[in-house]
Amino acid sequence: MRRRAADYRRRVRRKISIWIWVFLGLFSVAGFVVIVLQHNYQDQDRVETHVLERKARNVQVPHMKLNLTNEIARPNSYTRQLLEQMTLAKAYVVLAKEHNNLHLAWQLSSKIRTCQSLLSKAAMNEEPIMEEEAEPLITTLSSLILKSQDHHYDIATTMMTMKSHIQALEERANAATVQAAFFGQLAAESVPKNLHCVNVKLLADWFSKKTIRDFVEEKKNSPRLLDNNLYHFCLFSDNLLAVNAVVNSTVSNTDHPKQLVFHVVTSEPNYATMEAWFVTNDFKGSMIEVQKVQDLTWLNASYSPVVGKLTQKNESLLNYLRFYIPEIYPHLEKIVFLDDDVIVQKDLTPLFSLDLHGNVNGAVETCLDGFHRLYKYLNFSNPVLSSKIDPQGCGWAFGLNVFDLVAWRNANVTGVYHYWEEQNSNVGSNLWKLGTLPAGLLAFYGRTEPLDRRWHVLGLGFDVGIDNRLIESAAVIHFNGNLKPWLKFAIGKYKPLWERYVDMGHPYLVDCVTS
Repeated sequence: MRRRAADYRRRVRRKISIWIWVFLGLFSVAGFVVIVLQHNYQDQDRVETHVLERKARNVQVPHMKLNLTNEIARPNSYTRQLLEQMTLAKAYVVLAKEHNNLHLAWQLSSKIRTCQSLLSKAAMNEEPIMEEEAEPLITTLSSLILKSQDHHYDIATTMMTMKSHIQALEERANAATVQAAFFGQLAAESVPKNLHCVNVKLLADWFSKKTIRDFVEEKKNSPRLLDNNLYHFCLFSDNLLAVNAVVNSTVSNTDHPKQLVFHVVTSEPNYATMEAWFVTNDFKGSMIEVQKVQDLTWLNASYSPVVGKLTQKNESLLNYLRFYIPEIYPHLEKIVFLDDDVIVQKDLTPLFSLDLHGNVNGAVETCLDGFHRLYKYLNFSNPVLSSKIDPQGCGWAFGLNVFDLVAWRNANVTGVYHYWEEQNSNVGSNLWKLGTLPAGLLAFYGRTEPLDRRWHVLGLGFDVGIDNRLIESAAVIHFNGNLKPWLKFAIGKYKPLWERYVDMGHPYLVDCVTS
């Protein structure tokens, strides 16, 4: 078979290279991926934009909380304007009532209550008062205040009336303070009712047992009472159980109790019971002398400016005997004074060897905080006081005091005490209000040697938060305050510290408590 001529032959197809196909495939895939990614990015942008817009709608812009003090200080503050107008309106309410204008008083009182409500709301919400809230109330109060002034309640009248009201309130407050202090002291000095029968039993012993009276007479002549080589303590009290706890705790915490001498002064009604108790009970060989305050015949109104005042006020002289210790014990050179509401936990005999550096009184200072500076106790507006005493001087405490009686007599501290009592008695002086401590701070001013704080820890009669470590390290703990340990309403966690030195198994105590 013949072949066709070359011009008439079919052209042969050339095969496309495999690499071209690979390249085209990759290009197509890349394009598809780009398209997909671009679409996804657009969708994500739309979602994120939507979320951010939604969050932006939900986010609250924080605002500054209201500082009421700063708000009141601002001159243009609505809070300040309302407070000032409300104060003035309250004064006019008093005036309106005094002039029997009850309708005006009612109008003012109504707006005052509205003002108080608005201020309270602002304080609770911690937001400032806005103009639309304050403006109507300010306008109304201004109108009522002008109306009050038209009724002749001018500023001069307002000031005079308010001054008289303030004076009356001050007098009532002072009277209430004195009364509260008196009743508080009366309650603190009292003993539980069921223990009164202890005194009755002891009184019966005193009159029925001649041996007790004979022993007391013999004891009065004991040379130990005047021996300056022994350790002398003094207490002035009517409270038998309290004095017993002080004496018992002192002798229980010393190595040589027979070298201790206690000098107790009480009132005549309690003298026999005190003598009978200390004669018939053992206190480890220590010496206990009991005197009646009535036997101190030299302590009268002609000698002491305080005696006459106490007679008028029906107060006990026992609280003021601390200012006459050198006269009561003229043969002694050094003595430790103890209040009847203390408990001794350590040996106190080292106090007698302390160097007081020429001072009269050794005491624990109480000015670790600012409250116990002298200006807190004394009225320094009086020039007699301010010209001689530093108001920033440090206070100290009665309750545990070491007295150098030789230095006391040389400095005539009792005479200094009389001077300040006389100054306080002058009309209009009012150097101090109540108590023996302010007078003591003045009498012993510049004559007091600070003792280590651990000698005397105070506050167990009112402070529930005293550190236990401080109590345990204390030589003397003091139940100063109205919550005395022998009372039912004493602070429970401190009461065992006192009760451990009261023999509740004593037959008289058992009979009286159970009866």
